[in-house]
Order: sequence, then structure tokens, then C-alpha cells
Amino acid sequence: MSAQRIGIVGAGILGLALARHLSLTRPGATVTVLEKESRVAAHQTGHNSGVVHAGLYYQPGSLKARLCRRGVGLLKDYCAHHGLPYEEIGKVVVATTPDEAARLADIHARARANGVPGLRPLGPRELHDIEPGVRGVAGLHSPHTAVTDYTAVTEALAADVTTAGGAVHLATPVLDLRHATDGVDVLTGAPRGQRTRWHFDTLVICGGLHSDRLARLAGSGGEPRIVPFRGQYHELAPHRRHLVRGLVYPVPDPRYPFLGVHLTRHVHGEVMAGPNAVLATAREGYRLNDLTPRDLADTLTWPGFWRLARRHWAMGAREMAVSVSRAAFARQARRLVPELRATDLRPAPAGVRAQALARDGSLVDDFAIDTSGRVVCIRNAPSPAATSALAIAEHLGDTVA
Repeated sequence: MSAQRIGIVGAGILGLALARHLSLTRPGATVTVLEKESRVAAHQTGHNSGVVHAGLYYQPGSLKARLCRRGVGLLKDYCAHHGLPYEEIGKVVVATTPDEAARLADIHARARANGVPGLRPLGPRELHDIEPGVRGVAGLHSPHTAVTDYTAVTEALAADVTTAGGAVHLATPVLDLRHATDGVDVLTGAPRGQRTRWHFDTLVICGGLHSDRLARLAGSGGEPRIVPFRGQYHELAPHRRHLVRGLVYPVPDPRYPFLGVHLTRHVHGEVMAGPNAVLATAREGYRLNDLTPRDLADTLTWPGFWRLARRHWAMGAREMAVSVSRAAFARQARRLVPELRATDLRPAPAGVRAQALARDGSLVDDFAIDTSGRVVCIRNAPSPAATSALAIAEHLGDTVA
């Protein structure tokens, strides 16, 4: 074990959290991170809302719930130790109808079972005291829900890896991998066309938007398939940021797979509205007109996509309308903040969610991890993966061993 060579594919927050954990807990092991982009946190990690989730919604006892609660504490301590931003600005979940208020009570019960601290149910007046710009018939306040800068956290993790003797190789895409009798052989490329062969005793795939393709290279099964969904954000104009003090979320509608537009204040002062969710025609399709034929073909040839589409076509049409119309986007946000107008919004960078989709059309909601020989495949790491990254790294430690 002292001479173990460990490879990790992907320099997002999850891959680098695992690399750091292994570098610190495996004396004598060499840890090598391979990343196809020229920087860390290039995709999901660097395009999310920055929210440190407290664990309100997740099924009590699930891996997602347990790792979220553990991850919050680890992340808070890590940010304090490294001088990184971490602000407990609080979150309100807002019910705008009596039906939503009934579902809000269920969320409160679930959050209490998960051990979320400081929860407080709110009436309309108490909701107004916390968020004067918000209107609703009821609310749930989570005062310790926080925001951070996940790109800065990931950069710090990369520095920790190299300080501990590991290596992070950027602009190094994985082209192929093969199982060997004593490990895994990996072929990578480089900007000038060079090819490099690596040999690892163990390889961990943290490939995010491309995790299913990398898993298939490793000989793992074809399910679940990654189907990309683009989430469009808008930013509130600076003179309208006062409308939102912290984090303002709707009560999720159980009929639909996505949360809907919400409002989040970032550590650098911006206030974002979004995201909505529309099918992306490229796995790295951050603009509406981005198209990668291979990516679209992978989606359209997956039976699970058509089963999902049949169930939720009406929602998909609404989300597309919201994506192309600032006025429609503002109408959704105005359910929570009535004073908000379309002229208060300006387009902001979008994100792409790597949604794992089963063959039967169901969204894979929890973490999905499998192994193929000496390759560990992170097939699905949904939100709150960024919040949970340090805890996921602990959890994976034994698997990698």
C-alpha cells in the first residue's frame, strides 16, 4: 500500500477533495489528477450558485443526507482554516399557496430528521421581517445555510494536493484506458498532440458531465446515462439587490424533477435569479445555440430521455419559454419577490447540470458509485455534491483502498 499509485480523472471540487484526502491519509502513495481543461473547476463546480446546502430536502438516512450534513461542517472548517469566504446568510423556503404550506411542513419534518440546526417556521409577518421583499403565506427559515466561492475552494484543494506531494495535470484529457493485470493503463493527450501513457494501481473517475463515457471506457455498464440540462441565470441590477437579503427558494413541486427559479446572494455581493432547466444540446453547452452532435445523439438515443419527456413535456415547454424570455423569467421570480420586474434583470452566465437518467426515465437522485476492476466510477454526484465534497472524499477513501 505504501507504493500505491492512484489516478483521479477530473479536477472539479469532488476529484480534488478526494485527491487531497488520499494525499494526506496514504503515506507513501502518489496521487495524480488528470484534467482535460486548462484550469480547475471549469464546469459544474465553477458554474453553480455557491450555496452550501444545509440538508433540508433529502431523504433522512440516505447517503445524500448523511454526506451533506457531514460535508457542511468539514467545508466550514476548511474555509476558516484557509481564509476562504463562508457566509451564513440564511435561507427561506417560501410557500405562496396553502397547498405549498402543507408541503413546507413535510420539508420541515425531513430537515429536522436530518439534524439541520436552527430551523424556524415563519408566518407572513416573520417572513417579511427576514426578507422584506418576499411575500408568502408561510416560510421555513434555515439561518445557517451559507454561501461560499467553490472555485476558490477548489483552487485551495489543488494547492493542498501539490503541497502534499501529489500532482495536478491540466490540459490532459483521457483518451483511453485499459485494465492491466496489476492496475490500469491510461492514455492521455495534450494541446500539441503529444500522447502520454500512465499506469495506476487504482483509478477514480470523477468526470462530471462525461462520467458515463469514462465509465464505459472502464468497462462499466451503460446505465445511467448523463443527460445535460442548461440552467439559465439572471443577475439583479445593482440598485435592486436590496430586494433579497439572503437565499430565497420556492417549495418544490413534487410533480416536476427540478426546483424552479430561486434567488441567491453570492459572497461577492451579486444576487442571482435562477436557474431554470432546459435540455442542453451539448454537454458543455452554456449558450442556447451550443450544439455538439455526438452529445445530442447520446441524449436522443437513450430510452430514458423519451420516457422522461413524455411525463414532463409541459414543464419542458414552460422552461424553454422562460429560457428565451426575460419577461417570463421575471414572472417566475416575481412569485417570490413581487416587486421584481424584467428591467431589473440582466443575463448572467449559465450552468450545465450533469443529470444522470435511468433507462426507465427516472432521475437518479442519490450518489451512484460502482467499480470495474481497479477503476472506481463516480456515476452520479448530484447537488449537494459541492457542499458534500470533503465528506464524499472520506466516504470514498475505503473504496479506493
